[in-house]
Amino acid sequence: MTQLNTTDLSIGYEKKIVVNDITVEIPKGQITSLIGPNGSGKSTFLKALARILEPAKGAVFIDGENIQRIDTKAVAQKIASLSQTSNQISGLTVEEIVAYGRFPYQKGFSGLKEHDHQLIDWALAATNLQQLKDQTLDTLSGGQQQRVWIAMALAQDTDVLILDEPITFLDPAHQLEILELLQKINHQGKTILMTIHDLNHASRFSDYLLGMKKGELLFQGTPKEVFTADKLLNLFDIQATFATMPNSDKPLVVSYDLVKGH
Repeated sequence: MTQLNTTDLSIGYEKKIVVNDITVEIPKGQITSLIGPNGSGKSTFLKALARILEPAKGAVFIDGENIQRIDTKAVAQKIASLSQTSNQISGLTVEEIVAYGRFPYQKGFSGLKEHDHQLIDWALAATNLQQLKDQTLDTLSGGQQQRVWIAMALAQDTDVLILDEPITFLDPAHQLEILELLQKINHQGKTILMTIHDLNHASRFSDYLLGMKKGELLFQGTPKEVFTADKLLNLFDIQATFATMPNSDKPLVVSYDLVKGH
């Protein structure tokens, strides 16, 4: 299973550092969620981990090797990444879009092999899209479209799946649908790293949490270790009240108040 970690990682845009000196090891085979205020550098951090952005300082490592020294297709065979907003592709069917996940394995104009089709069929089945595979993307609901992008990433057949806000703009039912799907995928042996705003979803569906603010990694740990009054006060300037989720020892944020001037 692929190991992903960073050492003294700093990332910037035009000389402005957005993420500063982060050293972290992403737990293998678990769901790790990145939480923190808007503008904390979470999306920027994920882009560096997926080799979309080059570090200003430090490095990202895949299995001990600097990601910047690895061939692009080789990276894409280990890490699949979904951005906050995937570009709309008009005119293509669900199956055709999912097939794009096999691109990192194509050589020249060789086309799709039997193994590629097997993985595409598996990805469609895992995301419950078999009945929709001949429909075009623009005929689907928001939740269905999100499942298509996840299916494309699954077809890429990587150990690591990175998602930037996978449930943004979805209604509560579709949010749960996507998170339960990711949990199922994780149980099949995938490492998942995602950003998420809903604290209770983060607690319920994550094994591990990273708390970021102003480009700094403030803390990391299990939901039980991270969801404390002091930590959420430092991260969000809120005073939170907690309970425990039913049939679980994971914390539940019942309510919170803004702490002004903190």
